[in-house]
Amino acid sequence: MSVTDTHPETEVDAVVVGAGFAGLYSLWKLREQGCTVRVIEAGDEVGGTWFWNRYPGARCDVESVDYSFSFDDQLQQDWVWSERYPAQPEILEYLKHVADRFDMRSDISLGTRVTSATYDETGQTWTVDTDSGGRWRARFLIMATGCLSVPQVPELAGLDDFTGTVLHTGSWPEEPVDFTGQRVAVVGTGSSGIQLIPEVAKQADKLTVLQRTASFSVPAFNRPLEPDELAAVKAEYPARRKRARASAAGVERGDNPELAFDVSADERQRQFDSRYKTGGFGLLGSYADLMATDEANATVSDYVREKIRGYVDDPDTAEDLIPHGYPLGAKRICVDTDYFQTYNRDNVELVNLRTTPIETFTPSGMRTADGTEREFDVVCLATGFDAMTGALNRIDIRGVEGVSLRERWDAGPVTYLGLGVSGFPNMFLLAGSGSPSVLANVVTAIEQHVEWTADCLAYLDEHGYTTIEATGDAETAWVEHVNEIAHQTIFPKAASWYMGANIPGKPRIFMPYVGGMVEYEKKCDEVASEGYAGFTLK
Repeated sequence: MSVTDTHPETEVDAVVVGAGFAGLYSLWKLREQGCTVRVIEAGDEVGGTWFWNRYPGARCDVESVDYSFSFDDQLQQDWVWSERYPAQPEILEYLKHVADRFDMRSDISLGTRVTSATYDETGQTWTVDTDSGGRWRARFLIMATGCLSVPQVPELAGLDDFTGTVLHTGSWPEEPVDFTGQRVAVVGTGSSGIQLIPEVAKQADKLTVLQRTASFSVPAFNRPLEPDELAAVKAEYPARRKRARASAAGVERGDNPELAFDVSADERQRQFDSRYKTGGFGLLGSYADLMATDEANATVSDYVREKIRGYVDDPDTAEDLIPHGYPLGAKRICVDTDYFQTYNRDNVELVNLRTTPIETFTPSGMRTADGTEREFDVVCLATGFDAMTGALNRIDIRGVEGVSLRERWDAGPVTYLGLGVSGFPNMFLLAGSGSPSVLANVVTAIEQHVEWTADCLAYLDEHGYTTIEATGDAETAWVEHVNEIAHQTIFPKAASWYMGANIPGKPRIFMPYVGGMVEYEKKCDEVASEGYAGFTLK
């Protein structure tokens, strides 16, 4: 196992917070450049979100052969993925293998939570304190804390009085949970709920799904990977990775450049059918304007709504499961295995909280506004995350003149390129607000971010600079640009976690960059080629 954080105070070149994909690649890349690095991870194992999200059915919606590192060819040749879409245990084993293969564990502190990070203007270093009493000093602070790593626990009346078991998909127990013979409620029908619900239904005596907002979901058509199929991918991995990096979504999706109404309704149907049968979120690549106009999006939204009606036997239940009021894709599209078909089971009940709200949880279960009492043994909260900023705001991060990042972002996150923050020298954010990470294959986005950051650190040393800090003007211009292009699309038309809408009191600001990986990387490269324009180097 990796060492725990027991050092009274140690100096390194860089402290990396988080040991998921971003943290592990940062460690590898910076060590290759001769830096000393300490990775600090709250979990008891590497893996980041794939350590914590171990609920039944947890699975990635990006194909396994693409949801993996590209930095070492022998690694991608040796590792054998078993399924088209990897399940949580397999992803976690992969990341553990990476940590072992590249001898990373000696530089990782597991089971250690960063409590504060303070910038010392005189010494031009960061002081990082942990819950174990350890203290680290570093020239650079790299926040690899993840976009979806802080579970959102909603305020539900009476839940504290419930005497049964309460679980959250984002902090699931390490030991398997057996639902056999249990009366189970699942709160939430976003991505986590959609994956969890079919698995619980197979075991539980009775499953009650509490849905506030219906979600668009398309089938994964997951399957084992055949040896010859995997061999074909490995034979052309370098070219595949290059195509992914040249794709807006960070993964080769085969996007169609045509517009939805440039073709006949019959042709649109054929295009949708072909992509739907393939499975996954490639459906959004059917036409170039599906996220640009309501009219174009309505063609694919209505297509998926009809698919849902075809899966669910009871017409009333089907209508409750059909999303209305927002466009497909404005919330991250879900990818499922037999989700809608699960509602045809005799042991599954759907409660539409829009029409029948929860009055209160009780010691034995729940009472809805119509007076109906339901008894539960287990309540599973599939209520998502405080996305993109939640993990950063949990840490007391203080920059120049002691200004807190939490206070600095009181009106919403502001960054330059999603990488730097004015007033916080030598701090780099990975795959965060202002970057395309959550709208793309996040592993591709992470690799681009880490490589840019590592190149930046090398540039500073080569040119005799000690610090780098985003300017306020560049930061303001970038945030305006991110929001301007977002509002040229229909993304902001949903109350999504992209907007922070799932967190009461969180400022509503569209956080991801919707311009795609290609344009984003081009902009980052331009900034670097101009001597890191928009940053102050000293």
